[in-house]
Amino acid sequence: MAPNESLIDDGSVTLEKKLPHPIDEDLWKGEEASPGYKKEIVWRNVLIFIVLHSICFYSLYLLFTFQLKIATILFCYLFIIFAGFGITAGAHRLWAHRTYTANLPLRIYLMLAQCAALQNDIYEWVRDHRVHHKFTDTDADPHNANRGFFFSHMGWLMCKKHPDVISKGKTVDMSDVLNDPVVKFQKKFYIPLVLLLNLFFPTYVIWKFCGEEFWTALICSIGKYVISLNGTWLVNSYAHIWGMKPYDKNIKSTESKFVAVFAIGEGWHNYHHVFPWDYKAAELGNYAWNFTTCFLDCMAKIGWATDLKTTPEEMVRQRVARTGDGSWKKKTSVGHHHHHQGESIWGWGDKDMKQEDIIAVQRGLNRQKA
Repeated sequence: MAPNESLIDDGSVTLEKKLPHPIDEDLWKGEEASPGYKKEIVWRNVLIFIVLHSICFYSLYLLFTFQLKIATILFCYLFIIFAGFGITAGAHRLWAHRTYTANLPLRIYLMLAQCAALQNDIYEWVRDHRVHHKFTDTDADPHNANRGFFFSHMGWLMCKKHPDVISKGKTVDMSDVLNDPVVKFQKKFYIPLVLLLNLFFPTYVIWKFCGEEFWTALICSIGKYVISLNGTWLVNSYAHIWGMKPYDKNIKSTESKFVAVFAIGEGWHNYHHVFPWDYKAAELGNYAWNFTTCFLDCMAKIGWATDLKTTPEEMVRQRVARTGDGSWKKKTSVGHHHHHQGESIWGWGDKDMKQEDIIAVQRGLNRQKA
């Protein structure tokens, strides 16, 4: 989960199970794409990321040398959560995977939060993410983890897309996203919305209300943005290399509490790739490591989020027994309704989703409404 090049062009287990791949140079360097492909670096993006990360490091220096006001630190933390929900609850679980239905006020809120995150507009984010799920860890995956940690983390944003990403991307249905008037509005006014919500507004608040100098406010505003970017990128990189695979040991995506912390609930990636339509993006029965699920359950309580799709416990057990790595243990339920997996689909609505899976989800939704 991350912007594409157009804009910024946990049972007891052994250590071997926790780290299924040795930490060696190959993981970081990765492997080259298919023969005949020539990588083209986008030097403009390289320069942009160098500047952004340099500013971020300076903002962290200000933080760890106690030069920032408490109000500034608190505001930046809350703003990262706000913008993060625009990605996790919005672009990811709502628009990309259609794991639930949101009413107009919630869609508008999530659209604005997604603008504040500055990870490209909803349409582009969803398109790249659906392609990632449909063709995960192949040359058609925008951030193919087989090409190493750095590439899947941020290197993919520093070079032109592999031709397979473009050609296979055209086969993914995006009509539902294009037909959403909220998405249309964002796409039309994306640049001014981004400038206002990602840069001008947070800088002004830190400057005028938190009491920092203007340049300090600007540095902190950029710093929090870069931190949030790296939190998202960890899902593509770390959670595709290190961690357990309780649901499917044959895919690269893993379960990572570390990533869940930085990506406000998106670190349970092995589960998510097996059951991409589950609104929790995890089997967890509590909110300790999944703030986004907590947010969505709150929205459901007030009627703003409906049709929250989940995974039946029996379906989970069957999948664990068939393809898991042996690290799974039963999770404690807190009343979530539970559905089953399809092979290499991007989520609810994918034409390749199995009919029995569709029926199982719909039965679960009917039970929720009864």
